[in-house]
Amino acid sequence: MFGGKMIRFLVLFSLLVQVTWAQKGGQPAVGGGGGGGQQNAPPPRPLALMKKWPTLSGYPPLVIARGGFTGLFPESSVTAIDMALSSAASDLAVLCNLQLTKDSVGLCVTSLNLENTTNIEDSFPNASKTYKINGEDVKGYFAMDYSFKALRDKVTIVQNILSRPDVFDNTCPLGSVEEVLHSRPPLFWLNVQYDSFYNEHKLNMSDYIENTIGFQSIQYLSCTEIGFLKKMAKKVTNDTRLIFTFLGPDAIEPTEKKKYSDILKDLKAVRAFASGILVPKEYIWPLNANGYLAQRTTLVADAHKFDLEVFAAAFANDIPGSYNYSYDPVAEYLQFINDPNNMVDGFVTDFSQTAANAIACLAGNDTDKKVNALIITHNGASGTYPGCTDLAYEQAVKDGADIIDCSVQMSKDGVAFCLDSPDLARDTTAMSTFLTRAVSIPEIQKEKGIFSFDLTWTEIQSLKPKMYSPFEQNSGLERNPEAKNKGKLISLGDFLGFAKTKPVGVLINIENARYLASKMHLDVVDAVTKTLKNASLEKKQVMIQSDDSAVLSKFKGESGYKRLLRFEEISGVSKQAAEEVKKYADGAVLSRRSLIDIDFDCTTKQTNAVKALHDCNVSVYVYVMRNEFVHIPLDYYADPTIEIATYVIDVEVDGIITEFPKTASRYLRSPCANIHAVYTILASPPGELLKILPKRLPSKDFPPPPLEIKDIVDPPLPPVGAVPVLDSKPPPQGPHGAQAPAPSSGMAVAANFGFSLAAFMALGLLSMGH
Repeated sequence: MFGGKMIRFLVLFSLLVQVTWAQKGGQPAVGGGGGGGQQNAPPPRPLALMKKWPTLSGYPPLVIARGGFTGLFPESSVTAIDMALSSAASDLAVLCNLQLTKDSVGLCVTSLNLENTTNIEDSFPNASKTYKINGEDVKGYFAMDYSFKALRDKVTIVQNILSRPDVFDNTCPLGSVEEVLHSRPPLFWLNVQYDSFYNEHKLNMSDYIENTIGFQSIQYLSCTEIGFLKKMAKKVTNDTRLIFTFLGPDAIEPTEKKKYSDILKDLKAVRAFASGILVPKEYIWPLNANGYLAQRTTLVADAHKFDLEVFAAAFANDIPGSYNYSYDPVAEYLQFINDPNNMVDGFVTDFSQTAANAIACLAGNDTDKKVNALIITHNGASGTYPGCTDLAYEQAVKDGADIIDCSVQMSKDGVAFCLDSPDLARDTTAMSTFLTRAVSIPEIQKEKGIFSFDLTWTEIQSLKPKMYSPFEQNSGLERNPEAKNKGKLISLGDFLGFAKTKPVGVLINIENARYLASKMHLDVVDAVTKTLKNASLEKKQVMIQSDDSAVLSKFKGESGYKRLLRFEEISGVSKQAAEEVKKYADGAVLSRRSLIDIDFDCTTKQTNAVKALHDCNVSVYVYVMRNEFVHIPLDYYADPTIEIATYVIDVEVDGIITEFPKTASRYLRSPCANIHAVYTILASPPGELLKILPKRLPSKDFPPPPLEIKDIVDPPLPPVGAVPVLDSKPPPQGPHGAQAPAPSSGMAVAANFGFSLAAFMALGLLSMGH
């Protein structure tokens, strides 16, 4: 049925295994399943995690792959099933949403309307029909109107979520139930959605299951209709568990004509015909109107009292959930298993690997564990709070950062403070207060800006910080909106004073030193040197970073400082270039693409940069790691943890620079960061996914050039002229007419985060960013 190309496709896919599951000891005892009535032992669960879990079964929460690995491949395609089986735990259930053809062949596809998941409209133009489903007219294409052969010969499957890549669309036919079973999933979950509808059209779901599939092949059988489950309870064996699937709270259940929210109030009655419930995740952790977690319900604990297992549905890495998760999909899984009294019994997910990682590796990790790769912040925890604010730095320490950073900017009156850019417009409210001060400075940036060295420190302190997301404008991925103007702008002196009291080192980033010296008569290097000496950080790790080798030369005689030279994107490093870097720096700061090249949103190959620099005893740090899935190449499956694992394990960087230190710390301090551990999150081999794309698209851009000596050696810094006399002006006014505070003697505070641009835009418009 599938040709040699598909065979090679699957062989290559076996190389993409992310989680190595090693077993120690024997298999757990095998018990029977069960429908309603009495509670029986759960189906066989081969994963031998040698501990008791506070789930109802005592096993780890079950990972349930909806149609296989549908986060990347069309649902129930042979590739989706193969990927789910090869990349996640052996303790995995594959879920098939059952539809029937005209000749009673079972298909695995979520949507009753095939127009949403296939190219059927192209194959059968102008052949759509309208049916009344749950009281509403639905127009489209339905499996029951076609024979299996007609669908098999002419119809292929596509992604039904528009924000996902379409490169694997139309490469596989619709998957039948028998074919999914032929792949031998460890556990098989069959979900029946429209039993009453099919009965109305003379197609019998229960007869198909009993006579064609057989209950012995089904470990979990679920349905949204009570009547179907009660009928099945009289037929299933102890090896099949019946699960009642809940739809939205206001949807009407077809048998009893009640809202699902009303049925949920009587779990004892549900236990009479089912041994578990499958609910949308919001039934357990609802969201408030602002997109944050509301109070947890008592559903899990209540259901467990009646011996009902609870499975949560609708998990996906690339569909934003609560702002509480900071776009980290692992954080969402952990939210559902972090309380032993309310631990769910399983997850239905489009990204089975991430769920498996969360369960086996990242729950309850040791946050005090030291790691080899340093966790360095980029503007503090700037994914959670406005960057370079006191709150961003406090959060970074709580989140487990090893090094917190300050990009030093200068005010007009010579105060050094922390902010990502000298342009205040993006990261503060300067645009509303000092719009008339906007100017163009091509030496610094292309766009007009309101620059810190044109404002006094008192004027800068009158501004509020502003939360910035690099993806908000194009993708609608807003960061923590409740904190969009929280925190205070912080001076270099106060930053060092804070770090001195915490178990972290510091990274001081110095940019634009030439312009400040020659045009603004400001000596940023001198300001940093004096402030560091006054802070007395002898016992702290201090890193000085710059893109200018002449700046780093100024710190050559300072013992205890580690100098880092930052480069834009490069494609490789020669031995001569690496030796030249060593003359000026102890470490190199390189972009992600400088270490692993990216083309068409896929990785292509690892460059030689780390090896060449390590051979010359130069450390390598990669920047900037972010959680948002649009930032992450397809190889990492919208999971920032897998990307971090790739750079740490495969590329062997000495540290990562991140806006979300909590994500990095959780992984790097987990047992699975050790490649010799029993369960390990492995790297994604660069280039493997690109090899198996069904079609190659043209490159998005040209590869960056290799690092050359001319990119390393900068001329000496120009001398600093006399500081200009400031105009005598009345004290600046704050945003509400109040007098702005005077500068503190230790230099005080500054902010870093940008325009609140568009609200959430349609996910179908997402563009993958790097």
